Amino acid sequence: MIHPDTELRPISAAIGFGVFATRRIPKGTVTWVLDALDFVLPSERAEQLPRGYQPIFDRYCFRDADGNQILCWDFARYMNHSCDPTTLSIGALCDIAARDIEEGEQLTCEYALLNMPDMQCMCGSPRCRGKVRAEELPSLAPAIDAATKLLAPLIPKVEQPLMEFMLPKNREPLLAIAAGKAPVPSCMENHLG
Repeated sequence: MIHPDTELRPISAAIGFGVFATRRIPKGTVTWVLDALDFVLPSERAEQLPRGYQPIFDRYCFRDADGNQILCWDFARYMNHSCDPTTLSIGALCDIAARDIEEGEQLTCEYALLNMPDMQCMCGSPRCRGKVRAEELPSLAPAIDAATKLLAPLIPKVEQPLMEFMLPKNREPLLAIAAGKAPVPSCMENHLG
């Protein structure tokens, strides 16, 4: 589930749509959680579906560390990649605002965290790598993990409207991390390798 203070907006014919903040989302805010309405298709099940579903998987799904295809039920599936993303993943638990996201600004994530097929990058960031590959994650992980360790203490200090929608298996560890009772997990937890 995507943060409630967001909306879907068209970007361009090449990119399609994106998710934009409708008001300021403070740094440390949980911006996306896997919730009870998201579709989790085991890889064996996804492989049994008609081939006509493959373009949907390629465009709108990501894979978890177990190889399951995840299709968000809401417009979270329209989150675009940036090589300088506005959100980062806390392990495989959730996404969190990496900095203050201002009203009208696009929420973006790092596709290397999502076990997606290789793709040409069109993010336009000065840090653009030109191509996004899941195999890059091990080299990106130290910087992402260092950033999320700094973000975790902010979780209890800002409003968290998505907390009630988190699956208990993810909410309990996140609350322990926010309370300083558990370490911040590596983003490598979601790496399919």
